[in-house]
Amino acid sequence: LVEVKVNQLLKFLSYFVGPIAFLIEAACIVSAIVKDWFNFFTILGLLFLNAIIGYFEEARAESAVEALRQTLALKTRCWRQGQLQEIDTTLLVPGDIIVLRLGDIVPADGRLLGIDASGAHTDGDLLVDQSSLTGESFAVAKRKGEEVYSSTVVKQGQQRAIVTKTGSETYIGKAAHLIANTASEGHFQKVINRIGNFLVLFTLLLTIIIIVVQYITYRDDLVRGQVLNILGPVMILAISAIPIGLPSVMAVTMAVGARGLAAKQVIVKRLAAVEEMSALSVLCSDKTGTLTLNELTFDEPYLTQGYSPQDLLLYSYLASEFGANDPIELAVRQAAEWQVPVLRNRPAGSTKVPGYDISNFIPFNPSSKYTQATVRDIGNGTTYKVAKGAPQVIIQLVGGSDEAVRAYTTMAQRGLRALGVARTLAGTEKWTLVGLAAMLDPPRPDSEQTIQRCQKMGITVKMVTGDQQIIAKEVSRRLGLGRVILDASHLGDNAVSEEQRSDRFYRADGFAEVTPEHKFRIVDALQKRGLLVGMTGDGVNDAPALKKANVGIAVHGCTDAARSAADIVLLAPGLSTIVDGILASRAIFQRMRSYALYRITSTVHFLMFFFVVILVFDWTLPAKLLILICVLNDLATLVIAIDNAQISKLPDKWRVGQLIFLSCFLGVLLTGLSFGHFFYFWKVHGYQPYPTAEVNSGAVDRSLESVMYLHISSAPHFLIFSTRLTGYFWESMPSIWFTIVILGTQVVALFMVIFGWLTPAIPATQALAVFGISLVSCVVLDVIKVQVFKFWTK
Repeated sequence: LVEVKVNQLLKFLSYFVGPIAFLIEAACIVSAIVKDWFNFFTILGLLFLNAIIGYFEEARAESAVEALRQTLALKTRCWRQGQLQEIDTTLLVPGDIIVLRLGDIVPADGRLLGIDASGAHTDGDLLVDQSSLTGESFAVAKRKGEEVYSSTVVKQGQQRAIVTKTGSETYIGKAAHLIANTASEGHFQKVINRIGNFLVLFTLLLTIIIIVVQYITYRDDLVRGQVLNILGPVMILAISAIPIGLPSVMAVTMAVGARGLAAKQVIVKRLAAVEEMSALSVLCSDKTGTLTLNELTFDEPYLTQGYSPQDLLLYSYLASEFGANDPIELAVRQAAEWQVPVLRNRPAGSTKVPGYDISNFIPFNPSSKYTQATVRDIGNGTTYKVAKGAPQVIIQLVGGSDEAVRAYTTMAQRGLRALGVARTLAGTEKWTLVGLAAMLDPPRPDSEQTIQRCQKMGITVKMVTGDQQIIAKEVSRRLGLGRVILDASHLGDNAVSEEQRSDRFYRADGFAEVTPEHKFRIVDALQKRGLLVGMTGDGVNDAPALKKANVGIAVHGCTDAARSAADIVLLAPGLSTIVDGILASRAIFQRMRSYALYRITSTVHFLMFFFVVILVFDWTLPAKLLILICVLNDLATLVIAIDNAQISKLPDKWRVGQLIFLSCFLGVLLTGLSFGHFFYFWKVHGYQPYPTAEVNSGAVDRSLESVMYLHISSAPHFLIFSTRLTGYFWESMPSIWFTIVILGTQVVALFMVIFGWLTPAIPATQALAVFGISLVSCVVLDVIKVQVFKFWTK
C-alpha cells in the first residue's frame, strides 16, 4: 500500500497560514521596518502562541494508510521452488500458492483450490471471519473456487489458495486508497476562515482609507507625510482591532473540552472535531461490533411439547465438539455453561458433563450438515442419541413437522440463524424433535437508549452494515429504528439521478450489504445535502467513511485502521459515551460562539470609532495602550474555556451571516456610546482631543486618553457577559473564575487611570463613572440582543 507521511515541519508551518495569520505577519514586518520592537515581539509572540497550541493539541498518531499496512499479515507460508517456505507478505505476487490454516490472517486476495496443506483433495469449507472487512456478523464458509480477502481471519479448516491480487489492488488496498484520497477542509476551519475574512477585509478597508486620506492631507509635511510614519500607527491600530487571540481562544476552548472528554474515556484526535460534533445532524453507525456485540447469542427458541429451554441447551451441548472454533459451537457451549445448572456448577476446568457419558461423537461435515453423539444417562442407565445441525436436516431426520417448518421460516424471515436439535427415545432409534434454537448477534445493552437520546437531541441515526438485509431489519426493529433498510442494489443504482439517490439515502433508516465504497458514498451524499455527518465504526471496512465524515468515531475494540482514520476514539464499550461527547461539544460551541460574537463586535466598534476620530480630529490612543487592550482583553477571554454554558436541545449551527449582522449592530451601538464619552469629557470637562503632532510634543493635557482607554477596554469586554447566551445573561450565570478574571482585568484598567500607570491620572469619581456606565451598557445591550434574536426566530 502507498505510504503517506506528514512532514511535521510543514504541519507546524501550516498554522501560520490564513487570513488572520497573514495580516498579523504583515503587521509584524511593518513593526520591524519602523523599528517598533516592543510591538514586533508582542505580535510575534502571539503568532507563535497560536501555532504552538494548535500543533501540540492536535498532534496525531500514525497516518491512516500506515495503520492499514499494519493490518496485513507480516509472514505467510508459500510454495516456492517445490517447497513450502515462510516469506514476507510483501514478496507475494499473483500466481503464488499459499497455505491458509486456522488462525491465519489472509495475506492477499486469493482463490481457494480445494486442496489441503498436504496436497490432498478436500471437500471441507474454510470458515473465514470477514466482520472487520464487510461487517458480516457470522463467519463465512468458503469453498473451492471462491475468493478470500486480504486481512480476513481463518476460523476453521485449512486449504491452499492461489494469489490473485496483492497490495493496493486488493479489496483492503482499495479502502486504503479511499482514505489516502480523502482530504477536505474541516467545517470548523471554514467557519473560522469566513469570520477571519470578514474581519480582515473590514480592517483593511478602513485602514487603507485612513492611509490614503492621511497621505493626501500630509503630503507636503516632510515628517508626517512619510509613508512609514503614516503606516506605523495605522498598522498598530489594525493589529489592535484584529482578533489576534481568536485562534488561541478557540484552540484552548476545544483543548479544555477534549481533556474533559478524555476523563470520560473519549479521546479526541482532531481538535476541531470537538466543535463539529455539536452540529451533527446525522449519525451513521456501523452495526456489527458497534450497535451489536459481534457475538452470537441465543434468542427466543421454538420448543416442542415437554421440553424446556434448558433441555434444548443441554442436548445442544451434548452434541457439540469440544475445542472447536466455530462461532455456533462456541455460542452453544457458552450459553449452556451459563444457563444449565449441571454445567454451571461443575468444577472449574472440567470438560465432562456431570451425570452423562458421551461416546461415538460424529463431527459436522458439509454432506450430513449435523453433529451427533451417543449419550448414556448415568443416573438411570438409559442410552440415547442427540443431534444438532441445519434445521431442515433435523426436521427431516425426525420425519417432518409442519409447525417446525413454519417456525424455521419465521426465524429466517427475521434474519435469525436457526439450529435444529433432536434426540432419540431411550432404547429406540426413533428421533424426536426437541426444538429450534434461534441465534443472533444482539444489540448492545445501551444501544437502544443511546439512539433514543440522540434522536431527542435532533440527531438522526442510520444503521450501516455489510450484513444481509433481513438481519439488518431485525436488528433495526430491536433498536427502535425504522424498517426502511436499503440494500446494495439501491446504493449503486445508476438509473436514478444523483439528487434522487441522495433523497433515498436521507429517507432511509439504514443500509445493508454495503462495501467500503458504499459507506463512503453514503456519507458523501448526505454531506452534499448540507448535513454534518458523523460515522461510527470499528473495522477496516469503516475506515474510508470514518475519514470522509465530518466527525469519524472509532468505537471500543476497533482496528488500527479505524482508529487512525477517526477523529474521536471511544475507549469504553458501546455508544453511550457518544452522547457525553455531543453534550460536551454543544457546551463548547456555545462558548466559542460567545467569544466570536464578542470579538467581532469589539473589532467593529474599535475600528469605526478610531476611523472617525483619526480622520476628523487626527487623534488616537498611544500604541502601548492599544496593544494593552488587545493583549490583556484577549488573554483574559481564555477563561471562557471553563465558563458555564447553556446546552442547546438541537444541533448547533454557525449562522455566520446572522453573527456578523448582530456584531455590527452591537458594534454601532457601542460606537455611539464611545462618541458620547468622547464629546462629553471634551465639552464638559475640557479634555481636549489634541492632534497626534501636539501630543508627541508632550506639552498638552492627555486626560482624554485615560478616559477613552478605560471606556474602550471595559465596555466591549463586559459585553461578553451578554454574548454568552441568546437569552438574558442571568438565565445561566457565568462561572466564578470567568467572572473574576473578566472583572479583574478591567479593575486593573480602572486602577491604571486612577493612579496614572502608563497613562495620565484622572479623578476617581470620573473613572468609576466610566466603569459603571460600561457595566450598565452591558445590561442595556443584552436586552437589545435578546429582542434581535427573538425577531430572527419568529
